[in-house]
Amino acid sequence: MLTGWRLTLSKFFIIPQRYVMAVMSLLAVANAYTMRVCLNLAITQMVKKGNSESGHYDPYACPDASIVSNTTKHIVWRDETVLFQWSEATQGLILGSFYYGYVLTHIPGGMLAERFGGKWVLGLGLLCTAVCTIITPVTVKLGGAPALFILRVIEGLGEGPTMPGLMAMLSRWAPKVERARFGAIVFGGAQIGNIAGSYFSGLIMHNGSWESVFYMFGGLGIMWFILWSFLCYSTPNTHPFISDAERKYLNENVDSLMGTKKQMDPIPWKALLRSVPLWALIIAGIGHDWGYFTMVTDLPKYMTDVLKFNIKSTGILSALPYVAMWIASFFFGLLCDFCVKRGYHSIKNARKIYTTIAATGPGICIIMASYSGCDTTMAVFWFVFAMVLMGAYYSGMKINPLDISPNYCGTTTAMVNGIAAISGIISPYLIGLLTPDSTLKQWRIAFWVCLGVLVVTNIIYIIFAKGEQEWWDDVKKNGYPTNWQHGPLKMNPKDSENQTTEESEQKKDNN
Repeated sequence: MLTGWRLTLSKFFIIPQRYVMAVMSLLAVANAYTMRVCLNLAITQMVKKGNSESGHYDPYACPDASIVSNTTKHIVWRDETVLFQWSEATQGLILGSFYYGYVLTHIPGGMLAERFGGKWVLGLGLLCTAVCTIITPVTVKLGGAPALFILRVIEGLGEGPTMPGLMAMLSRWAPKVERARFGAIVFGGAQIGNIAGSYFSGLIMHNGSWESVFYMFGGLGIMWFILWSFLCYSTPNTHPFISDAERKYLNENVDSLMGTKKQMDPIPWKALLRSVPLWALIIAGIGHDWGYFTMVTDLPKYMTDVLKFNIKSTGILSALPYVAMWIASFFFGLLCDFCVKRGYHSIKNARKIYTTIAATGPGICIIMASYSGCDTTMAVFWFVFAMVLMGAYYSGMKINPLDISPNYCGTTTAMVNGIAAISGIISPYLIGLLTPDSTLKQWRIAFWVCLGVLVVTNIIYIIFAKGEQEWWDDVKKNGYPTNWQHGPLKMNPKDSENQTTEESEQKKDNN
């Protein structure tokens, strides 16, 4: 029961605390993505133009509007002394360097979040990334590409626990019937981050310097951390001013909160590594991330180098697909919850349907964009439509860890996101190798590779995905499968007493 100042605060906060947590989590993801993607646009202004080593002539090159236009245009002065001569391959390595660190801290972050709660694991990680973002201009000027590579790896180390920490918190705050809705709200922050990162980066660099981009987004990350520290808590039961009614509702409707009444077993690594549905989820994550990182990391370069947009137009048009994806994610989330409640399809089929929409649809759309050639209107349309369809991802495989493992979703999410993030290392570098001259024809090959990865990984997910709690998530409840090699099931004395009492009561009922 709440008393004193806590009761007063609970009445002051009219909005349910699970939605306060959801909004702050949305902002967490948004900040994470702005700090992650701001380099993608900034690098187009950090590198000297015409640095291709081959001097290749592209017969399919699009006309540069800034050259053919007779109208007066705003000239942005760029200090050539702070620009860098980096090849496409070097730029690909730098853009992918973030994910070297990002991959490493996923599983440790998930384990820490499950043990100590997601609040500080997530908060301190993003604070580290914010500080690194602010010092990026100084670092790159002093140490060049190697220093920037190392700094981006450190940023990735800080951001690695973001998704595992959030999933650990969602598993304590999101009732089953609201999961798709929560997924759309929280993970829609990725689109807000991409929108803000692209749009404001373009505006800032159109009227100023690329350095200002890092100062602004790093500062916003620090401001978010201060608010997060005061407003959010790892579980409803540790929240100091949540209402009694909401705490009771969550304890009665959130599986993992009901599970905390007994001590959970250590993380079942053997079962996790042998879980076919989990590996199907990981493989689907690899495919999604390949397509997503192709769009997030390389779309600004495609618009600048191939379609010849200026930096302001690139910022606005790079943001447009993510606006569409964000809006679409809410539509798909509400539609998914509605269909599950009405029994139109099961949770398992929902995850497969929406994952398929979010994988094959965008892959086909980016191919269509590449075959639009220099028709910029059609190219932008296909990129936007690709991200509309990708909005179904949050109602599909993104929240699938909550279905198969509500108790260990921090660790399972860490495995999925951590392994899948390898795509973020490979795809930018591979695209740099496939597009040494950044021509339309070379980019088309890169997009075909992306489609192939999306289709193959999605087929695997459709065959092996599950939508129910896996047995290893709660062995005391589900037991071991037939022929599973295991030792004796260890219980603490209280669990043993409870089980003995339950068995004796069950025998009485049977008699």
